[in-house]
Amino acid sequence: MLKKLILKNWKSFRYAELPIDSLTVLIGANASGKSNAIEALDFLRRTSLGENFNSILQQIRRNPNYLAWNNRKYFSLGVVVGDIEEETSFFYDLEIEINSNSRLSYLQELLQQGDQYNRIGYLIKPDGKLIWANIQGIPGTEFPIEFVDSSKLSFFARSKMDNTSAPNAENVDIKYIGYWKVASVLENIFILNPKPEKMRDYAPITQDLLNDASNLAGVIAQLSEQQLSRFNQTISSYVKHLPERDIQRVWATPVGELETDAMLYCEEEWKPGEKIKIDARSMSDGTLRFIAILTALLTRPKGSQLIIEDIDDGLHPSRFDLLLKMLQEIGSQRQIDILVTTHNPAFLDRLAPDMTPFIIVAHRDSETGESRLTPLEEIHNFPKLYASDSIGNLVTKGAIERGAARTSD
Repeated sequence: MLKKLILKNWKSFRYAELPIDSLTVLIGANASGKSNAIEALDFLRRTSLGENFNSILQQIRRNPNYLAWNNRKYFSLGVVVGDIEEETSFFYDLEIEINSNSRLSYLQELLQQGDQYNRIGYLIKPDGKLIWANIQGIPGTEFPIEFVDSSKLSFFARSKMDNTSAPNAENVDIKYIGYWKVASVLENIFILNPKPEKMRDYAPITQDLLNDASNLAGVIAQLSEQQLSRFNQTISSYVKHLPERDIQRVWATPVGELETDAMLYCEEEWKPGEKIKIDARSMSDGTLRFIAILTALLTRPKGSQLIIEDIDDGLHPSRFDLLLKMLQEIGSQRQIDILVTTHNPAFLDRLAPDMTPFIIVAHRDSETGESRLTPLEEIHNFPKLYASDSIGNLVTKGAIERGAARTSD
């Protein structure tokens, strides 16, 4: 599971740490740094899948000259990951240089057991040799490796390109090495930003939900009868609490002679006993986003990190309580950690008091302009502020940002 993100010289951050729990809420004004933190996780996810650094830039559409804080020529992205049982943690750090020709090159990577202050050894050294760290008493083993265009690839990319495996050195048991743990955690980061306008048409039948949920119909269509039954049982158990009681059942049907595409349908009941079937073209934006979020929760692999940007977008405030209940209960049942971003006061007001330790405030330092990430509970004078008003109202009045500014002084 992902436990922490560490940013050094990344975009608007000079240095920041984002702690991640089972449900973490990242709040902040526009241009405070929320999206920059999410893009860092996306960058790491793409490196774990074997993508070339510069091809990642094309995907996220970023000029490399704006990737580093204050025109620095390098940045590093780190994560702390742990077992689901939280018995062992590993720290992984990727350091990247921005060359004079505005291209990215690998500097070094670090893998170690424990937190970032207990340095054990490098995963890859700048001299091109791989080191397996001395973990749990097993001697570190070093051996040379050669890669194609290695300066533009992380170890994850190189291992996929060249089929690099563990050294066959005597007395080295690779099960103690955290590389596979880090890789599996990063690969299972999923950033969801549903776009209702892309979910209304026919979609190819596929297994994995896309980031914009444009293939929502295709993902639901490939569910087995048993899976679809559980899916609708889950929907029913939650939507019955909605004041509108609109969504009763959701399904998708293959269409066309080849049945390679599907259309999404739902059954609504606005009047008792009067059910109406409609397709995605007639569904509201809020209904489509709600179904997309639920689909991600029910189809992502166990142990995934689900990130939902602007969680409240398109949803009526009457659904916020239900949405939070759904995130917490299904996330816990399926061991999926969830990070959401928002700046909606109405959504923040629905957070229970026991959620305050898991609210992180993104804000800008008034003197340096750098982005900072501060836990809400560490905001200057927060207990007094919280006793006087709700979190949503405090955000609306700017009290949280003023408190954050005083905290960073």
